[in-house]
Amino acid sequence: MAKMGSRKHLKRFKSPRHWPIPPKESKWTVKPSPGPHSMENSLPLLIIVRDILRVADTSKEAKKIINRGEIFIDGRPRKDYKFPVGFMDVVEIPKTGETYRVGLGEKGALTLQPIKEEDKNFKLCKIIKKTTLKGGKTQLNLHDGRNHTVDENFKVGDVIKLKIPQQEIIDSISFKEGNLGLVTGGKHTGEIGTIKKITITRSSMPNTVIIETQDKKSFMTLKDYVFVIGEKEPLIQLGG
Repeated sequence: MAKMGSRKHLKRFKSPRHWPIPPKESKWTVKPSPGPHSMENSLPLLIIVRDILRVADTSKEAKKIINRGEIFIDGRPRKDYKFPVGFMDVVEIPKTGETYRVGLGEKGALTLQPIKEEDKNFKLCKIIKKTTLKGGKTQLNLHDGRNHTVDENFKVGDVIKLKIPQQEIIDSISFKEGNLGLVTGGKHTGEIGTIKKITITRSSMPNTVIIETQDKKSFMTLKDYVFVIGEKEPLIQLGG
């Protein structure tokens, strides 16, 4: 039994802090499947259905709902109750008409923000790496595990607006001074502000960004922690 539990389950006290489950309620919780997001940056679909959206009272009920294909992630039904759902993913329950986008709350906790019907057909994806392919095309590696082949010239750190589930690029936001950034790591996680200065170092020191919030407070964070979400106005709604 212990061996089986180690493969399919995770001890609750070892689960990431952002998971909304009481650590003492039971010994085991669901372990995410390998997928687009790492365990540290995602929530298993079962936890979303049972513990966050509360459309099921028990694991058994949640598994039935998921197995029937009633929960869509990024426009596609997902029947794996262990499927990892992460930042910027769109969660939809067509049966009830409810749609949410995964955002960031206090201390980096993943939250589900209700969104309008017209906003469910796109998501924002950050370019974390790019590779030149044969024929001169470029492959973009996105933060949610997707790979996208393009002809256009994008930079690492830029964000693309992706139509889902078709996965067509419909817009992009450059990582540059003057645009709006959401901090996704460090002590300022969840804060939004204008990118005032980007410092690129030519050494082992990390690249940094200075962000100015709406109330004119400024702070420095790592470049890798900044996710651009718009120019003058955010393209999505995050937070409360």
